[in-house]
Amino acid sequence: MDNKQYLKKNLGFWSLTAAALGGVIGSGWLFGAWKAAQLAGPESIITWIIGGIAMLLVGLVFSELGMVKPESGGLVRYPQYSNGSMVSAVIGLAIWFGFVANPPTEASGVVQYVSKFWPALYDKGNGHLTFIGILLAIVLMAVFVVINYFGVKLFGQVNTFVTTLKFIVPVLTIISLFIAGFHGSHFSKYGGFAPYGAGAGLSAVATAGIIFAYTGFRNAIDLSGEVRNPQRNVPLAILTTILISIVLYILLEITFLGGVPAKDLAHGWSGVNLRSPFLDVALGLNLMWLYWILAADAVVSPAGSSFSYTASNARNVMGLAKNRFFPRFFDDVNPKWGVPTRGLILNFVIGLFFLVPLKSWYGIISLTGVIAVYAFSVGSISVMVFRRVGLSKGKTIKGMSVYAPLAFMVSTLIVYWDKWSKLQFSIYVLIFCFIAYGISHVYHKNDIAEIRGGLWLIVYFIVILACAGIGNFGGLHLIPEPWMSIIVAVLSLGIYYFAVANGVWYMKTKKGLVSQLETEIKADTFGEGVQPHV
Repeated sequence: MDNKQYLKKNLGFWSLTAAALGGVIGSGWLFGAWKAAQLAGPESIITWIIGGIAMLLVGLVFSELGMVKPESGGLVRYPQYSNGSMVSAVIGLAIWFGFVANPPTEASGVVQYVSKFWPALYDKGNGHLTFIGILLAIVLMAVFVVINYFGVKLFGQVNTFVTTLKFIVPVLTIISLFIAGFHGSHFSKYGGFAPYGAGAGLSAVATAGIIFAYTGFRNAIDLSGEVRNPQRNVPLAILTTILISIVLYILLEITFLGGVPAKDLAHGWSGVNLRSPFLDVALGLNLMWLYWILAADAVVSPAGSSFSYTASNARNVMGLAKNRFFPRFFDDVNPKWGVPTRGLILNFVIGLFFLVPLKSWYGIISLTGVIAVYAFSVGSISVMVFRRVGLSKGKTIKGMSVYAPLAFMVSTLIVYWDKWSKLQFSIYVLIFCFIAYGISHVYHKNDIAEIRGGLWLIVYFIVILACAGIGNFGGLHLIPEPWMSIIVAVLSLGIYYFAVANGVWYMKTKKGLVSQLETEIKADTFGEGVQPHV
């Protein structure tokens, strides 16, 4: 039985935008400015700009994909259509690993801020939650699941209200810190604008929570199958969210840099060790009214993001099940509530495996941030493959032939700029994903075309990891910057065009795939009730 009939199209533009903004304005704004400043000093402003440009390009890519074929779990479904099951399985599983960590990340963020009032929750010396803190974070994760369990309409109503509240607080914080305690001298003192070198700012894009903060917009992609008038509302929600978030995060970083009390800068930016960053800054400026508002928002913002992430991650599980990579048991939508409840429960359990050993907001995002970049880069290929085979007629964004390769190139550079010590975690994840796909390929007796359609992915991972290994961000420093980054950029463009050609070959080789997708799109079913021949 096809469970898509139970997905309810209850989300409009505002609900979808709230879901996306709800993911963006979470613990990222409460911790991201502090961590970026700690790693890169005032250069962290450039870090947010680079991350914002990358996500804007990616957002344009997924806006067109959402116009062509809105589908719940689209992040893992689009690669299946364009390049076959190996690409969709490896990227889909990597997406799942990376994004299933988001609810425990947000929950740990709530607990870390609350520890300002209940110190037993957080061990500041070691920088992680205590046993009691972990238990409280688990309870919060369970609450996020319960709210999502009772349907997309309830989720939309709760999340729209919560997002409205939590958007007001960072805006109020920006205005208040500018007026009450902004010190322009912080941008030139304490080592200057780039106290740790230009490379520190580039590495911070992936490791300081920048990408983590921006990627909330993906909720609009994963929920697109439950949206009214998706051709209009999906791209509009994506671009609105990204543009708002870029402006918001840059201003938050500037105000944080100018508002940190001088006593906390005695050992430079790397010595700024704050348990609850914006709370501590407000307290240092004696803004007690803002202090208490921030204390409340420290619960509301991450909780609101977790509502969104918990909802969209469940759709990814459903997408992987449709791709036959997860058991069909998870391709299930509760007929009463209209949500993939089995996916919700699975993600809750797996999320515990991130929370319990890593124990902190930064501990989780520093390892999983770069995985999100891998995932988004593949959309750049799918969008051009769809164009080349004629699926995007009348549903295109002008300039995409430039935006898509640029998005892929910038995403690749962000991966390369990540610290080698952190990047190694993604290597283990990717090896596991390829092994898991190999087992699935043999079990399902898949066609060899499923591997040939993804040959570019193997080449891509080998090249990018080799470049990182010999590069200047924890690697062997064999070629100086900026030449090594230029080499990586040129290689990424070569791989991009190879990947698009690879995808076009795949879609034309799979007999009936293009015509079946054309039928779905023309019938405005968006995949409902018809399974493509892949």
